[in-house]
This record gives sequence, C-alpha cells and structure tokens, in this order.
Amino acid sequence: MDCTVCAPARNNFFSKLGGLGQIGGGPGGFSHESEHDLAVMVSDFLENEGSGGRDSWCSSDSDSGFCDLAQLADKISFHKHFLDEHERDLQSVVHSVILSINEMDLSSIKAGACNASCIRFTLVKLLRLSGYDAAVCSSRWLGTAKVPGGDHEYIDVVHMIKPGTSDRLIIDIDFQSHFEIARAVASYNRILKSLPVIYVGSLSRLNQYLQVMAEAARFSLKQNSMPLPPWRSLAYLQAKWHSPCVRQLTLDRENILSANISDHRQCRGHLKMLHSALLSEIESERVLKPKKSENDNKRRMKYERRRYSYFRTP
Repeated sequence: MDCTVCAPARNNFFSKLGGLGQIGGGPGGFSHESEHDLAVMVSDFLENEGSGGRDSWCSSDSDSGFCDLAQLADKISFHKHFLDEHERDLQSVVHSVILSINEMDLSSIKAGACNASCIRFTLVKLLRLSGYDAAVCSSRWLGTAKVPGGDHEYIDVVHMIKPGTSDRLIIDIDFQSHFEIARAVASYNRILKSLPVIYVGSLSRLNQYLQVMAEAARFSLKQNSMPLPPWRSLAYLQAKWHSPCVRQLTLDRENILSANISDHRQCRGHLKMLHSALLSEIESERVLKPKKSENDNKRRMKYERRRYSYFRTP
C-alpha cells in the first residue's frame, strides 16, 4: 500500500482554466508547485491544437474512429450497480453519514476559512466513529511531457480481507467533476450525470470508470474537432488515486476549534449541492430498488446512535 499515516499535510486547492473545464476535478487539485508546469502545458496544448500536433496529446496512440457512447453508458450502469458486499455496505453508510452532516459539524473540524476539505475530514471522523479505518488521503505526483503534475485529496477506507491481508476502498465526494469537459455533446453529458455522485468502491472498479470516461471524453471532444487535453487523459486521471499519498486522520490540533459558521462559506455551499445531488440519485435508484433491506436499516440505526453519542460528548 502506497499510503502512510503521518502528520497532516497542507491542503492544496484546484485552479480553473476558462473554457477548458475544471482542472484537478475539485477541491484538493493542484499545488502551487505544479501550477507553473500546468500553465506551460496548457500554452503548448493551445498552440499545438491548431498546428497539427493533436495526436501527441491524446490518451491513446490508436485512432480507431468514434467510440460507441451507448455501449460506454451501459458499462457505467454495470459498474454502478454490480458492487460487491464490502462496496455496497460502505456505500450505504457513506450516503447516510453525508446526509447527516450539517453546517455546524463543519465548524467543529477546522477554525477559520476553509476550502471544502472540512467535509472530507468530518466524514472521516464519523466513519471512524462507526468503526471504519478511514483517513483523508493527499496524493501527489510529478509532471511528465504529457501529464501535468498535481495533487488530489480523497478518502480511503482500509478493511481486512483475512488475517494479514487488507484492501483499500476509495471514497471521492466530488466524483463527477473530474470528468467535466468543454463543449460536451449531449450524449456525453448524459453519461457524466449517470456517474455516482459520490464514488465508493475499489481501485479496480475506479479504473473501469476512468477508462470509460477518458474514451467518452475523447469521442465528445472529437465531435467538436477538439483534441483531448492532457488533464483529461487516462494517465492523468489515474494519477489522482494511484499516486503515493499521505493518510491524515485529523487536521492540526490547533485548528480543531469552534469557528463561526460564516468562515465556511465554500464548505456550506458544497455540502448543500452534495446533499441535493445525492438525494436526487437515491430517489432515482429507489425506482429500481424500492425497498431498503433490513441490513441497511440496521446499519443506519447503529450509525445514528454512535453519531449522537459523539457529538453530545463534552
């Protein structure tokens, strides 16, 4: 396992480029050190776009024609609904925990201004309360000729498969934003919106999503005679979750203080959007699965009891 537990690292935030979509896919995107490399790469990319240098920026050396977006949509549906037991159990808990988080919870995690990382640390705290080995992971990677360097922040949960053997499940609370592209065709936007609002699952399942979305993005951009930018390539997407990372259990102790809720405007806005999107997704899924299982109800009740005890403890 690449991740290690150590003292909390400084949180880095994402940058945006006008007309090219969000760079870094959400909070915890690029560090200041990587922004210069990205700026140079974007400049080269824009110059090459009109000078016959497109193929060097594509995620694949092959050019076999347009992919079938209908088939890619079917793959997304398959990966989304056929989870194993560990993935399904954790997904149920994560959804319940996220929907239970309120604005006051965020202010108890970090004092002062915040850039949306408070939601991740709150989620980790509540998952650990429920018995999960969860942590905020800060990954970082160096740039190459085709892939800009950067960093990303997500959550992982380590669970024991058998004595001496463990596995990681990944949680990304802003999953769809990693795949936003400029001037997307309607069919691509439908695929984008069909992705999980919050990704919960294994790295292998995550790779399947990344492969599908990189191919779908290449197809959509090609429809508009646009090449695939390096920050939407499969290699760049994989770097976010496969690069070495630092596992953080909490923020610095001096920051775990009571804070005025107005200091968390970005977190509050992000949390509201997350609640709305997640509730819409759950309602849509309810059409396919109208009745919750008894185990889902038991897990939710168990979590609520622990959460009540945690937040009411002096």
